[in-house]
Amino acid sequence: MLHRQLAATLDRLAQSFPVIAITGPRQSGKTTLARAQFASKPYVSLEDPIERAFAEEDPRGFLARFPQGAIFDEAQRWPDLFSHLQGMVDENREAGRFVLTGSQQFGLLAGVTQSLAGRVGMTRLLPLAGAELAGVADGTLALDALLWRGGYPVLHTQAVKPGDWFASYVATYLERDVRQVLKVQDLGVFQRFLRLCAGRTGQLLNLSAVAGEAGITHTTARAWMSVLESSDVVYLLPPYHRNFGKRLVKAPKLYFVDTGLACWLLGIREPGMLPLHPMRGALFENWVVTEHLKQRYNQGQPADLFFWRDNNGVEADLLYETPSGLIQTVEIKSGQTPTSDYIRAGQKSARFVTEAVATPRLIYGGDTSFQRSGVDLVSWRQCGQIGSHSRLNE
Repeated sequence: MLHRQLAATLDRLAQSFPVIAITGPRQSGKTTLARAQFASKPYVSLEDPIERAFAEEDPRGFLARFPQGAIFDEAQRWPDLFSHLQGMVDENREAGRFVLTGSQQFGLLAGVTQSLAGRVGMTRLLPLAGAELAGVADGTLALDALLWRGGYPVLHTQAVKPGDWFASYVATYLERDVRQVLKVQDLGVFQRFLRLCAGRTGQLLNLSAVAGEAGITHTTARAWMSVLESSDVVYLLPPYHRNFGKRLVKAPKLYFVDTGLACWLLGIREPGMLPLHPMRGALFENWVVTEHLKQRYNQGQPADLFFWRDNNGVEADLLYETPSGLIQTVEIKSGQTPTSDYIRAGQKSARFVTEAVATPRLIYGGDTSFQRSGVDLVSWRQCGQIGSHSRLNE
């Protein structure tokens, strides 16, 4: 089994909360992690129609089987579960008693917010981070192969072709979720919307333009984007919320949580197509941004990631506040060789900051990390190792 960094956070939360919830996209490994981390607990899948029928017909009898707790997989499939658990944990607040998983974040969160507020430790499991994959740190996995394959665990543990798997994933999971929530009739239009979104990876989100090209209304595009975001298929990176003189950009930037899915939607069918592909730089930027996102979620923290751009050409691909109060700016370049232009971009990315700023960081497509001209150059291979808050060891 692949080691998941979220495991340490689950252990910590299980010492404090009677209920632990694991959300995230379908097939990100939630069930496998929950069963491995809480191996002594009974496991119940509420996708199983027999178990769900038992729960709906006789909830007291169903839950009486688990006085010491259990793992309830796809908990949002039985919405009444949350109310019943509220009464049970109020009577016995033993820490780590129940574990809930759910792939439709909006469904799980609705139940938790209504019935289990203050009683549940929330976590979010995204596809595999680079640090969780063999071959990244030791140099045996090529960058283009990683971008193309993505981080869904099944693609790294079973002999399945990514092209076949992603085609099935879109048809059986994404479209099913959208149909359940929004009652979409024409799935061909929805797939076109998905592909148009993939073509805008790393760009400012202009929903009106996407809606126009997809042939749908702006309202429909906004609803579909909301479902994709809630299902952890896409991630919208907001502009920095503080006012450095004047904040000129208000739209978020669009990224896919998994670059493998983005590659499939873009028609990239093998890693050999990536080196000369016009979207390679955007896909690399996508990977770096979501690596930071995974680090934060795996530590049990909110995202709190931002970007900055103004009309004078000053921008930072990524920035966040460190615990010490410094602003960390990150510039992202996909090339393997750090040029003088890269260094200037890294230096420039921190110039708009009027507050205390950490050493600017530039993450690039090469294999070595070092400091040059006041910029920390970080290899993509170390992106998930140095930590989102740490300085590069000099």
